[in-house]
Order: sequence, then structure tokens, then C-alpha cells
Amino acid sequence: MPPATAPASPAPVHPSRVRVLQPGGGRTTGPVVYWMLRDQRLADNWALLHAAGLAAASAPAAPIAIAFALFPRPFLLGARRRQLGFLLRGLQRLAADARARGLPFFLLEGGPAEVPALVRRLGASALVADFSPLRQVREALDAVASELQRDAADMAVHQVDAHNVVPVWAASGKLEYSAKTFRGKVSKVMDEYLVEYPELPALMPWDGEQSEDIYWDALIDRVCSEAENVPEIDWCEPGEAAALEVLLGSKDGFLTKRIKNYDMGRNDPTKPHALSCLSPYLHFGHISAQRCALEARKRRQLSPKSVDAFLEELLIRRELADNFCYYQPHYDSLAGAWEWARKTLMDHASDKREHIYTREQLENAKTSDPLWNASQLEMVHHGKMHGFMRMYWAKKILEWTSGPEEALSVAIYLNDKYHIDGRDPNGYVGCMWSICGLHDQGWKERPVFGKIRYMNYAGCKRKFNVDAYISYVKRLVAQAKKRKAEESPDTGKVKASRV
Repeated sequence: MPPATAPASPAPVHPSRVRVLQPGGGRTTGPVVYWMLRDQRLADNWALLHAAGLAAASAPAAPIAIAFALFPRPFLLGARRRQLGFLLRGLQRLAADARARGLPFFLLEGGPAEVPALVRRLGASALVADFSPLRQVREALDAVASELQRDAADMAVHQVDAHNVVPVWAASGKLEYSAKTFRGKVSKVMDEYLVEYPELPALMPWDGEQSEDIYWDALIDRVCSEAENVPEIDWCEPGEAAALEVLLGSKDGFLTKRIKNYDMGRNDPTKPHALSCLSPYLHFGHISAQRCALEARKRRQLSPKSVDAFLEELLIRRELADNFCYYQPHYDSLAGAWEWARKTLMDHASDKREHIYTREQLENAKTSDPLWNASQLEMVHHGKMHGFMRMYWAKKILEWTSGPEEALSVAIYLNDKYHIDGRDPNGYVGCMWSICGLHDQGWKERPVFGKIRYMNYAGCKRKFNVDAYISYVKRLVAQAKKRKAEESPDTGKVKASRV
């Protein structure tokens, strides 16, 4: 059990990382509730640290509780068994860790609509939520804050960007045109934010309403059975411990064993081991980008070029995606493209295509291009497609559909359905970059693409061993089918366990 005393001052969270959605001020007692959304971890979590700081600074010192709401299906953007299983298994581990620390964990199966009732029932003095730029999350948070403003105006509601190293609203106050414009702004303030995390302070014991027992296996089986059955992946385990092992593990950790291959190998699809493999953990918030950056900086002398390349992707490209989705409400449609890109795409929308494929044909990898088919199959069976192939994959969809609107819609649909890190700003920006020239420049004009950057099979052959990549994917698919064949027919009917 945690000690009965709490520190006298709030945790040192940078003030610009916090946005006050509702000042409150009337309540000086009561627990602080952390509504966990995107950052599903206890360690290195600025939102949790801020909640602990508010609790410690109240008079008398208050305890904190964690709540997680399972959003309704429409919000989940069609999340399948693959993503839901990973999400819930990660939460199962998190709930156990929270209980070991004396932190109650409330799982709200009814979604965000249950949050106001919970905080009122607990007599909370403040609600702290983490940050996502996606409109469904923002709308849900706004709805909760509005309800609390009507019914509990004396309760403070804060939002903390615990996902980005530089908070999205501090990095830039506007939609950035490119990585170049964004990089300059972020670089000036990076050292102010890229600091070591403090320890979670000692917390007051929880003596309020107890969270209900969660039968995780039954819950996972029920939720996943209601979703479209895109099989779960087994090449990465969810949770904070697994994420840290991928980053720093002594056997095969990215920064301890594989970083030296990153600079030269990250753009070669035949060298998947050169990649960090951190994207699922960053997407679900099982590890913080800030922890990854801090640890990478410590090891820069081992491979300077690789570390610098990794930090560029982690700190600039990834956070630029949040900038786009935060400031551009049409982040997943042609309306979100720059004017020059929309114009060139529409100018060439009626150009003759060599092939036109339906969404079903593309989903089933039934095209005349064996390289594209391999990339689609890698995504379907492995839950992850090599980053270089994602660009080629999306650009060919532009070439093979009736127009840019359909191309973007199909690319996002397939990306969100099969990628373990789908439904993410990086995914939307990746599709927008490939199809709509986002964060890019105009190139030589050509049919179908207009001035959008072009990629083709011949260019891929010059860059890497195409046949080796296709063979690699065939092995992945064979392994996946073998595992599926070996599964028991009642695999999904698991015995419920109480956690």
C-alpha cells in the first residue's frame, strides 16, 4: 500500500503542457480522476503526473483514480479483433499494475457518456484527460467537459498532452506546411521539453468506491467476437513491460542491439529487423516517445547517423502528424489537401487508368503487380507493412481507382482495418502524403498523378531486391496460415479470469 502522506507540491509538469478546459475552483477536496485515453501506461505519463500533482496540492491531500472508457463501435472507426485484442490485453496488464500500486482502475464499458457520472459519484475535485488530435476523441472530451460545466461547474477539467514531446499547441499555433517549417520551431524548444521524467509521487490511499472486478478473458472474448474477425498478431506482446523490452531489451532491443542498422536499412523492405518495431506501442501509448528519445540520445555515440535518423522520425515526422490532424479538421479527406494538390488531382481525375480495381480486389491482393500484392498481404497477415512499401502501396491505389477521393477512402479503410497501428495520425498523414502530396512539393506533371510524387515498380527494383521482399512476405503468410490452422476451434472460448 502507498504511504499515508503525500508530497506538498505538484509534480513538475511543464505548465504549457496543460490546458484548462474548465477552471473549477469551488471544490478543494475530493479525489482526482485521470481519464486515460491515448496514453495507456503508468510510467512516463505527464497526464498521470499532473493528476498526482493536483491531488497532492489539494487540502487535504487527495487520492487519484484511473478511468478508461471503451468507446462505442462508431467511435472505434471500425476497429477489428486485431486492434481491440491488443488494446484490451494491454489494459489488463495496466489494471494489474495499477492495483499493485493501490490505484483503482475503473473500466467504463458504456463509453465516455459514463465519465461524468463516475466523477460525480466519486466526489472528484478534478478530471484530467490526456490528448488526441482525432476529432472523435476531441468531441467526446468536449461533451464530457460541457456536461460537467452544467452539472458540476466547481470541478476542474484539465487536458495534458502526454503523447508528444513538445505539446502540439506549444510546438506551433497553426497548420505547418512541411517538416522543414515544423522542424525549425520544434528544435528551438526541444530542450525545454525533452527532460527526464520525475517519479510518480507518493499517493494518498484510496478509500472511496471500489472498482468492480473485471473478468478480462470473458470481456476480451465478447468484445472481439462482436468485431470483424481480422486475426490478432503474435509478433508483439502488449503492455509497458513488453514495450520497454523492445526498446532496451538485452537480447534484441532496438537501442541496445539493432540501432546501428537503422540508418542504412530502414528504407529497405527486405531488412525488417532494422526497424524499431515500436509503432504499436507508441500508438497505444504503452511507451512514451519521450522515453524513446531520451534513451536514444544517451546512446547517440554508438551510431550517430542512425540515432539522428530515428529522432527525426520520432520527434519531427510523428509530431508533425499530430500537428496536421489537430489543425486540419479534414485530415482524412481530399478537402484537407493543399490547394495545389487538390487542383492537380482534380485536373487529372478523369485521366485513363491502365487498371481499375475494386476495393474488394485490392483487399484480396488481386492485382497484376506482385510487389503491391505482397505489401497488401504483409499488412493483412502480419498487421504491419514496411514504411517504404506503405508509400508505394498508397500511390498505386491512386493509380488504380477511379479518382483521388476513392483512392484516399480505400487506402484509409485498408490501413485502419489491418494495421495494428491503424486509426492513428501517422496513418492518415501517410495516406495524405502518398495520395495528396501533403508535406511534400509539386513534381513533374504526369497522367493520373498530376504533380503528386510518383513511384513505380521499376524504381523499387532499383532501390531494393523486390524478389527477396516478395519471398519474405510469402513466408510470413505461410506462417500465419499455419498458426491459424493449428488453433483450436474453441480458441475464442476462454475461461474467464478475475483480475
